[in-house]
Amino acid sequence: MNDVVAEQKKAELGNASSLRDRLEQIRRSVPEQAIPVGTAVEDHDASNYYELKVRIHGKLLDRIDLAALESIPEDRLREELRQLVERLLLEDGVALNDNERRRIVVDIQNEVLGLGPLEPLLADATISDILVNTYKQVYVERFGKLELTDVRFGSNAHLMKIIDRIVSRIGRRVDESSPMVDARLPDGSRVNAIIPPLALDGPLLSIRRFAVVPLKVDDLLRFKTLTPQMADILAGLVKAKVNILISGGTGSGKTTLLNVLSANIPAGERVVTIEDAAELQLQQPHVVRLETRPPNIEGKGEITQRALVRNSLRMRPDRIVIGEVRGAEVLDMLQAMNTGHDGSMTTIHANAPRDALTRMENMIGMGGITLPPKAMRQQISSAITVVIQVSRMPDGKRKIVSIQELTGMEGDIITMQEIFAYEKTGMTSDGTVLGHFRATGIRPKFVQRLKIFGIDVPDAVFDPTRTYE
Repeated sequence: MNDVVAEQKKAELGNASSLRDRLEQIRRSVPEQAIPVGTAVEDHDASNYYELKVRIHGKLLDRIDLAALESIPEDRLREELRQLVERLLLEDGVALNDNERRRIVVDIQNEVLGLGPLEPLLADATISDILVNTYKQVYVERFGKLELTDVRFGSNAHLMKIIDRIVSRIGRRVDESSPMVDARLPDGSRVNAIIPPLALDGPLLSIRRFAVVPLKVDDLLRFKTLTPQMADILAGLVKAKVNILISGGTGSGKTTLLNVLSANIPAGERVVTIEDAAELQLQQPHVVRLETRPPNIEGKGEITQRALVRNSLRMRPDRIVIGEVRGAEVLDMLQAMNTGHDGSMTTIHANAPRDALTRMENMIGMGGITLPPKAMRQQISSAITVVIQVSRMPDGKRKIVSIQELTGMEGDIITMQEIFAYEKTGMTSDGTVLGHFRATGIRPKFVQRLKIFGIDVPDAVFDPTRTYE
């Protein structure tokens, strides 16, 4: 502890380490009168609690030897900070009970080593989304429902420091010249931040959480996202190297489903993933992950998904998995699917399978390539075999609401046939959606391909008289 609690020499001030810079940024970002971080401490009003924390921060900054701290493992460093904060509290002479003391110790540890007020939320496994609407309002999503929390930041400047800490970890930036950014946390959670002047009231931060342990098909069955029969069919489609498009709205579970389906890719295949912000959690041993790069401060150096798709074709992939198609890269993806990269998968934002195909047509046009509508649709119909539509119900539950097969072209129209559907039948007084899964009775063409790969599908799976909750 002696090497930690050392008086900072004036000669060392000019060579401050990254940890010292972080502490200084925290102190500068905290106003004298601010809303407290986290829940207000009992027996102290909000302003008194936060003033105390600011005061302890200042003393901490003056008392620690940051050069020594940088070489200490994080677990030990947390313990050293705890001891030092408790010592400073004793010196300050403020009357605190055990709960209050523990609270301020944890808050300061999180400010120094983590993401401040966000740390308790990130530690909560039941939270799937964290939505920060400026420094004074934080919502979370639990089990598909939004909840307002009592978590607060000290100020918009404080929130900006946390955002900057997140994006700088992966070499990205956010400022007035580049006020929007996509990033990720070390656990793979997706982050989006938008700041003034685009955000009128202050910085906005959205975090899409991903489970540390990826969900498996058994989890989706337990949540009743699909039926065992549908799960078997989808697993067979992946093993049989059928090209799959997953469609759905924001937060409907597209990426989760893509992760679950990818578990059926044979371990001996080389998979290349391409994403704007890396979030896929493929478990195969031979996975090559690529991520786009935004332009630098001069507006140069951008690497788009389209460039990565083209480059991936030179990397000898067995399958290409694109996190989400949202632009001109869709044409390169379709060409890859049509030229030997069977079993490729991607997701797209759309409200229905037919809408997903229309969006793909529009994206082809975004690439500056003028193709007749029939030619575009032929590319799509020959590349994509199955479209899976996922949806978030009003009660927050995710469901696979439709599985459709593309069967070819009739004139200028892509023909599709629905194989499975989820039908809503009502809603209970507490908002729970009632409904059931059923087969439409159509036996899909891809059954023959499944047989070639040794996957037998009983006729009873497609019996329309059977329903499943």
